[in-house]
Amino acid sequence: MTRKPAPPAGAVTIIDVAQAAGVAKTTASDALRGHGRVSPATREAVVAAAARLGFSINRSARSLRTATTGAIGLYIPQVLAHTEHYMSFIYGVVNEAAAFDYDVTLIVASGHAKHGYAPHVDGIVLIDPVAEDPMIQRLLDTGLPIVSSERLLGPRQTTGVVWSNHAHYFTLLLEHLAERGARHPALIASTTHSEWSFAVQQAYADWCRAADVAPHQALAPFAAPPPRLQEIARAMVTDAPEIDAFIGAGDGVAAAVAQALASDGVRIGSRMLIASGVDSSATLAAQPPITAINTQGGEGGQLCARLLFDLLQGRAEPGVELELPLEIYYRASTAGNAGHISSRPGRKRGS
Repeated sequence: MTRKPAPPAGAVTIIDVAQAAGVAKTTASDALRGHGRVSPATREAVVAAAARLGFSINRSARSLRTATTGAIGLYIPQVLAHTEHYMSFIYGVVNEAAAFDYDVTLIVASGHAKHGYAPHVDGIVLIDPVAEDPMIQRLLDTGLPIVSSERLLGPRQTTGVVWSNHAHYFTLLLEHLAERGARHPALIASTTHSEWSFAVQQAYADWCRAADVAPHQALAPFAAPPPRLQEIARAMVTDAPEIDAFIGAGDGVAAAVAQALASDGVRIGSRMLIASGVDSSATLAAQPPITAINTQGGEGGQLCARLLFDLLQGRAEPGVELELPLEIYYRASTAGNAGHISSRPGRKRGS
């Protein structure tokens, strides 16, 4: 059968898109404008048909009809943008927004924001908010729908939350280290006042108490340079020679510690086990590769943006919370007494 050629891009109408997607005109319009009760599958079919036919929405006309800006905001403190996890998160937000034909406006912290400051967006995504950030309070004061990855500390909360059970996955890491022969695991945690940081530290304290072992914990600033992290690890080993395993909570910590201890002649993966709370190219490229939690940065960004659109379109109620499951990649840095583990092992999903 001969297929009818697609009409020129300038001649494509919403009716063409609706016919190509097999839906009604109003359904196609709602799907592309991000309004109405349209299922995710239908929305994807309409978006795919529009892309295939070269159809684009007139943004100015849409803004006048719906009184929306056609953009969502993404607030991410500058220090976070230096890590792979958060860069993946940003791309996840941008990709999901593009599927709804929305732009993403990057919101930067400002100590000079005027009273009543509000960015020109329909809603906002926050990434791992910290209690001491005054910009977050300004954004909450705007009254705009806000979705955060992880909950806020304190009485004020965002409109929606995407969270992960970090305490559970860190407990799984500690149990894995114990199974591999570690008896005195140490933790280098973050100084940030966030739900993630506190959950990690609480999980470590609870595990040590249950295992009846003395805790060995140090704090490091988020995104601290490798020399500072290495200095902290060496000092911990000097003060407590019994330490036989390290968990680096933040991105880059475990890789820096492993490099320092290996250069000191410590055999990583047997004499000293190393694990990371965040997976990255550095943990995979390390020698030996480092066991790590996959924090699902890109998936987290997509889920936060999707939840924000659900709130904007009335498909979700304020106060909604969605859990994002994580994974642990077990690698040779925690082989221990069990022998060699492949650098690309099967994944184990926490339950």
